[in-house]
Amino acid sequence: MTRSADELVTEFCARWSSPDPDELAAYFTEDATYHNIPMAPVHGRAAIKEFIAGFLAAFDGIDFTVHRQMSNGAVVMNERTDVMRRKGGGEIPLPVMGVFEVHNDRIVAWRDYFDMGAITSAFG
Repeated sequence: MTRSADELVTEFCARWSSPDPDELAAYFTEDATYHNIPMAPVHGRAAIKEFIAGFLAAFDGIDFTVHRQMSNGAVVMNERTDVMRRKGGGEIPLPVMGVFEVHNDRIVAWRDYFDMGAITSAFG
């Protein structure tokens, strides 16, 4: 039995607390798109895996605190705070609105909306 889109996204978000690029990339279809809206989109599972691996060079993981999540068929939306754990200590909390599109038990599109200023100031 396959998971619902809601269950898949919940599981995927939880995996970021101790992330593995291979494991996280496996949640996506081969032609998926991951788009952090303030940045350029990333297309394809291999490119998404590379993006995740690059991100993990600076962070040990992210704790996704989901405040609200709703789904309608294949679309799941969540409002959350992502607490990014920096290597060597320190955390960066980031309010995020995420939209996931799921097909055949895989993510075909993931869009996260957040304020890039929060990231910039954390590193400034």
